[in-house]
Amino acid sequence: MYFALTKKTLYRSTLFIFTAVLFFSCQKEFSIDNGNAVLLPDLKTKVSSSVSGFVTDENDAAVKGATVQFGTSTITTDKYGYFEAKNVLVVKDAAVVTVSKTGYFKGIKTYMAKEGKAAFFRIKLIPKTIVGNINSTAGGTVTLANGLSIALPAGALVNAATNTPYTGTINIAAYWINPEAADLNSTMPGDLRGIDKDGSMKLLKTFGMAAVELTGASGELLQIAAGKKATLSLAIPASLSADAPASIPLWYFDETNGLWKEQGNAVKTGNTYVGEVSHFSFWNWDVPGNYVQFDCTLHDVSGNPIPYTLILIHVAGTTNYALGYTDASGYVSGAVPANAQLVLEVFTYYVCNAPLYTQTFNTTNANISLGVITITSGYTANISGTVTDCNTNAVTNGYIIILINGYYTYYPVSNTGTFNFPFSLCTNSTAVTLIAEDLTALQQSSPVNVNLVPGSNVIGNLQACNNSIAEFLNYSINGTNYSYTAPVNSVTYFTDQ
Repeated sequence: MYFALTKKTLYRSTLFIFTAVLFFSCQKEFSIDNGNAVLLPDLKTKVSSSVSGFVTDENDAAVKGATVQFGTSTITTDKYGYFEAKNVLVVKDAAVVTVSKTGYFKGIKTYMAKEGKAAFFRIKLIPKTIVGNINSTAGGTVTLANGLSIALPAGALVNAATNTPYTGTINIAAYWINPEAADLNSTMPGDLRGIDKDGSMKLLKTFGMAAVELTGASGELLQIAAGKKATLSLAIPASLSADAPASIPLWYFDETNGLWKEQGNAVKTGNTYVGEVSHFSFWNWDVPGNYVQFDCTLHDVSGNPIPYTLILIHVAGTTNYALGYTDASGYVSGAVPANAQLVLEVFTYYVCNAPLYTQTFNTTNANISLGVITITSGYTANISGTVTDCNTNAVTNGYIIILINGYYTYYPVSNTGTFNFPFSLCTNSTAVTLIAEDLTALQQSSPVNVNLVPGSNVIGNLQACNNSIAEFLNYSINGTNYSYTAPVNSVTYFTDQ
C-alpha cells in the first residue's frame, strides 16, 4: 500500500519513475491558504497496522539478516529478504519502516496507516561506500563522477556522540540518488512527503537526492560543528533541466518521523544545484505541491482480492508516475496530486509490457476512492493446492513463496492447509518456482518449478519438510525478544537467486 511519484524511465520494460511520492489512508486535518487546501500533519495519533515486504541489495539479491524496525517491533529478514510485522501501534499519518544492515545506508519507508489495512514494500539498500577523504584541519572537496560534490570547510567537524572537535582524516561515504533511476521507488527514504518551513505537509517533486555520512579514522560518526556549514552540489539530469527552477528548497530526511523537512535553498548554477547544509543525512532537492488521498481495491472476476500488484498513476499527458503495490487484500492507497487529471494503470508486480487495466479520473481538493476495481483483461492464473508437514498433517500456519523474474512474493496458507489465490501473468505461459513454508514446525519444502497458465493451476500437495527455516526467525515485540533455534540435526535448504 505505497505510492512513489516518479519521472520517466524504463523498469523491466515499463515506465514508472519520477518525482513525487504518494501515500495515505484516512481523512486529514486541512487549513486554507490563499484558497488552497493545506495539509497539517498529525504526528501523534496512532493506529494498529501491519507491514510486510522484501529487502534486496544493490544487485537485487535478497538480504538475509537485516534488522527491520516497525513501531515497537523488531524483525530480522529471512533468507529471501522477507519481513512481516502484524498489528503494531504506529503513527497514523507517518508510519515508519526502517531497515538496517552493516555496510549500507538505512532503508526507510513511510506510509499513512489505516486501521485494518496493511502496507507492502520492496526496499533496495544503498551501499555505504567511502568515496573520498578530507583532512579536517585543511578542509576540502570530494566530487563523484555523477556530479555529487561535498565541500567541507577547515576545522568544521565534531564527534557526533561527544560534540568535541575532531582532527584527522574524514572518511566520506556518499551516494547520489538519481531522480530518474528505475529503482528510485525502492531506494529513496520516506514517501516523498515533507513538512515545509510553515509546518504544512506537502508532496514533493524531486530533482535529486544524496545520502552522505562522515566518519573519523576510528569509525566514529562525525557531524558539522555548530555555526559551520558544508556545501552540497548536485548535477541536474539533462532531461529535467528545463523544468528545474532557478532556486529550489532543500529538504533533509528526519528519521524520527519518516518525513522530509525543509531547511535552506539551493541555487541553480549552470546545470548544477548548489546549497549549504548544517548537518549530514539524506538531502533532497524538491519542489513542493498539494495532494489528496487516493485508494482502491483490486479484485478478479470471481471477487477474489489481487495482492502484491503494481499500480501506476500519472498526470494525464505527462510521464510523472505514482507507484504502489496492493497489499494481501488487494488494497492500495497513497497521496496523489490535487486538482489534476490522472491515469491509473495496473500491472503485475513484476511488470509486463502492457497494463492489465487503465482508468482516467480527476481529483479536486477532496480525498478520492475508486472503490473496488475488477480486473477482467490480461492473463490470470488461479493457483491452488495443499501444504502438509513432515507427518502429512495440514499446515495451519504457513506461506507459499513464489519466485519469478528474480522477485519473491509470499502468499498465506489457510488455517486448513490449503492455498487458493489469483496470480496475474504477462503471457499465456509463465515459469515460476514455488516453495511451501510451515512456520509452526519451521520447515519448508524443496522448490518446485511450475509453468503457470491462464485459468486453473492445481499444484497438488507441497510437503514442508526436511528443510529448516528456524535460524531465520528472530524478532522482538514491545521489548521482548523471541528467537527460534534450529535443532542440532536439522537440514537447512539454501538457494541462490
